[in-house]
Amino acid sequence: MKKKLGFWEIWNMSFGFLGIQFGFALQGGFMSRIFQTLGADEASIPLLWIAAPLTGLIVQPIIGYLSDNTWHSRLGRRKPYFLIGAILSSIALFFVPYSSTLWMAAGFLWILDASINISMEPFRALVADKLPDSQRSYGFVTQTLIIGIGTWIASNLPYFVSSLGVSDISEPGVIPDSVKVAFAIGAGVFFFSILYTILTTEEYPPKNLNEFRKKQNKDIISMLKEFSEHYVKMPLIMKKLGLIQFFSWFAFFTMWSMANPAITEHVFNSPVPILAEFDLTDKLDLEKYNSENLSFQKASNLTGSYMGTYGLSSMLFALILTIYTSKRRINRKMIHLCSLILGGIGFLSMYYITNHTHLIISFGLIGISWGSILSMPYAMLSSSVNEDSMGTSMGIFNMFIVIPQIIAAIGGINLLTSLIGDKPIFSMIIAGLALIIAGLFNLLINDKKTISN
Repeated sequence: MKKKLGFWEIWNMSFGFLGIQFGFALQGGFMSRIFQTLGADEASIPLLWIAAPLTGLIVQPIIGYLSDNTWHSRLGRRKPYFLIGAILSSIALFFVPYSSTLWMAAGFLWILDASINISMEPFRALVADKLPDSQRSYGFVTQTLIIGIGTWIASNLPYFVSSLGVSDISEPGVIPDSVKVAFAIGAGVFFFSILYTILTTEEYPPKNLNEFRKKQNKDIISMLKEFSEHYVKMPLIMKKLGLIQFFSWFAFFTMWSMANPAITEHVFNSPVPILAEFDLTDKLDLEKYNSENLSFQKASNLTGSYMGTYGLSSMLFALILTIYTSKRRINRKMIHLCSLILGGIGFLSMYYITNHTHLIISFGLIGISWGSILSMPYAMLSSSVNEDSMGTSMGIFNMFIVIPQIIAAIGGINLLTSLIGDKPIFSMIIAGLALIIAGLFNLLINDKKTISN
């Protein structure tokens, strides 16, 4: 029987997610800006992101399986993967903004996303490892609270450092210093926050260590066999939650890849200047390019800052749920349904915004859905799968996250957007409709243990 943990014990074991979210927020908020600065057109941006979900498709189940079958005498079960992921992610984060070509930036994105996944999946499993079923919602919501803090701070970093005097001006095709400094800070936060969790959290050893050691020696054939068994025996609730995750993450991938071009153009009227349209040897053309580029970079700073609102909103949403779930049960199904629909409305509202300050409302609504996405599906799933294979189950479950992102990247966003119009802002409408559909799929969930525990 697992003992109930206090708030600070749950906080310490979840604190590493602050760093993970610094990585994700900087990646999600500013990679498209980096791609645009290096010369990418709007139609090619989703495809440049494809390395991230492809990596997740491969890495997440494998890391989940390996962490299920690992026990290190000093570090434990999940913490070795925290540490490896933290080191690699910090290095990748630091070097991303020093990319000089699109292929280099896409390559660093691939390394960064693979490394983040090495840390992230074991963190999800750690909640189920450490907490009794009655505290799972509380644990995942606490993670979401920390994620919200990380999202808001990291999304505002370029704006903050720019306000302190770090330059937004750069040579054509060069990432501004404000972005470089922000990513360097993110690299440091990523490493030290995960190190904090490693140093403050102990893991429970396997019940039968000798039997567990035998499992550790399994070869790749055994691993693939176990994967196939998990797929075949996938619980019905996982499939239903998978449908919800599919449309949810299609929406958010669309936001991460297309929000910067959509908002800088539609709301700020400051699209990225196209290098080919300027003769940089001509003084007047060069001045015009520099002026438009500075306007784009500052608009991108503000776009990132407003995107951070969804982190702040998810944090407040998670804080309310943390207080509530510490003493009472909740209806996970209805919370998730309503949250996703509110997020969908947030995306749809962007099309009608003429004053950029109103983006706070749009992203505030999106943040409510984000807070729910990061907690409710995992809380529902953890009540329905075998604890001994929690890492593997979480890894397989997250395939419902990466598959829609791959579909979106290879043409899904462009195809669906083209049905409405040829402007980037229409991608936000697609994101909104996808999130509303995800919300309605919650009506398929009818298992009482899954809905409330």
